[in-house]
Amino acid sequence: MKKIIAALFVFGVFAMGSVHAEAFTLKSKDISGQLTENQVYSGFGCTGKNISPALTWSNPPKNTKGYALTVYDPDAPTGSGWWHWVIFNIPSDVNGLKAGAGNIENDLAPKGSIQSLTDFGKHGYNGACPPKGDKPHRYIFTVYALDRAMPNADKNAHPA
Repeated sequence: MKKIIAALFVFGVFAMGSVHAEAFTLKSKDISGQLTENQVYSGFGCTGKNISPALTWSNPPKNTKGYALTVYDPDAPTGSGWWHWVIFNIPSDVNGLKAGAGNIENDLAPKGSIQSLTDFGKHGYNGACPPKGDKPHRYIFTVYALDRAMPNADKNAHPA
């Protein structure tokens, strides 16, 4: 496979609500500083496998009612970046996502969670695919611990 990205993998973790003594932490056994062929999009000239990575989080704030997770590329040449994955209404008793959970057909995402549209115009995970010859892109995975549910969130809302 041609090397199309040298992605800096950044984990962002945000807690909404109370402060917790231990750090709320997001990890992945599938990614170590750079995305692999597994996480690269399949389409638009990219030939990856488009598999969302396994993710786990620990030490959420005490009053967490659920989670949301986003994957965002701030380096996309759009003027506003590019949203690769938005999943929300993840139940509070869940502490991670299995590899491939971003493929809706796999039915691996937690029950009750919603995978919203990405900037590809599709639901679920849509991997990295920077324009050929572009500088390296950063893919920021952020998990949010929410202090309230998002019952009225629209799965067809634009990710931004």
